[in-house]
Amino acid sequence: MKITAVETYWTQTPFDMGGKPKVEGGINAQKMNTVWLRVRTDAGIDGWGEAFGHGSSAASLAVLDTQLAPALLGQDARDIAGLRERLSKVFHLFGRNGSHMFALSGLDIALWDIAGKAAGLPLWRLLGASPVGSLRSYASLLRYGAAEQVAAACKRAADRGYRDVKLHEITTPEIAAAREALGPSARLMVDTNCPWTIPQALRMCRELEDLDLTWLEEPVWPPGDHDGLARVRFEGGIPIAAGENAAGLHDFKAAFEAGAQDIAQPSVTKIGGPSAMIEIAALCKAHGVRLVPHNAYFGAGYLASLHCNAAFAPDAPFERLFIDLEASPYGDMLTAKDGRVTVPDGPGLGREPDMAVLRKYLVREPTVHGG
Repeated sequence: MKITAVETYWTQTPFDMGGKPKVEGGINAQKMNTVWLRVRTDAGIDGWGEAFGHGSSAASLAVLDTQLAPALLGQDARDIAGLRERLSKVFHLFGRNGSHMFALSGLDIALWDIAGKAAGLPLWRLLGASPVGSLRSYASLLRYGAAEQVAAACKRAADRGYRDVKLHEITTPEIAAAREALGPSARLMVDTNCPWTIPQALRMCRELEDLDLTWLEEPVWPPGDHDGLARVRFEGGIPIAAGENAAGLHDFKAAFEAGAQDIAQPSVTKIGGPSAMIEIAALCKAHGVRLVPHNAYFGAGYLASLHCNAAFAPDAPFERLFIDLEASPYGDMLTAKDGRVTVPDGPGLGREPDMAVLRKYLVREPTVHGG
């Protein structure tokens, strides 16, 4: 099954978060940036993937269009492991994390989509999962930076059936406002996106100790300071989650050996796709670390995350950004109902994107390699 063409798309979809975002570095402009990869084959089977987008969209696209896509033409789409190894070696001089890994992640997702379609099975079946139907989801709020907006968003999430909420706040008043709005029974998590030194993180743990956090996510800068994160974990008294920014399998291994994580959070569009998730899930099991995959996107990576969550962490909550897109590329598949999300049961990723939606929100015309 030869790859005959590769297409890349960049969409930018407006969304509503129920308030004004706390803008940092101009990244959050209330538009969801998604980088799509479509792999076509001579068997008439196409696969869809997603490379990590957001503020990295232009860089991810540059790698896909100038390096990865040309190297794929004529290759065997069934050779997922072989392509992964060869291309990883070719690109390793550009870094083992960042845009090149994001591009390879999108490719891996697309190849697994093709494999599932060829077999007539959903991806979760190929990964060895039992049927789950749906997953408990948590509302992952963007950063508001204002206690009243946080409280209002938490109430909206609870009204929609969520019993688990994650914040992206970094100051105590906003986090305390969320706990008050949700009440004592809701599970509350906080993702801080790597802002603090070790002393600052420990001080914040003391400030937050009465708020009953389910986990504190990425409290330390830089994210590769595993020893420092381990100190916060041991001394801070709050379970620690991390891994969205990990640089591959061996970075997770180093983190686990340092005792840095209670919860591991690999991101399928960043870490290397489902192939990498298979390895990391096994590593988590061997080290007794809980796996809760990271998901902050709404393209093919969203569906891939659903399948990986169902296969490797069916009891873990699924992350769903608490925003309302102006239009959904997958219809109601992106909708959480009563705090639960549906796992697709069709072949491959289980759903094809709505091309009318993709075309409406294109940032530029699709680039087509091959024919």
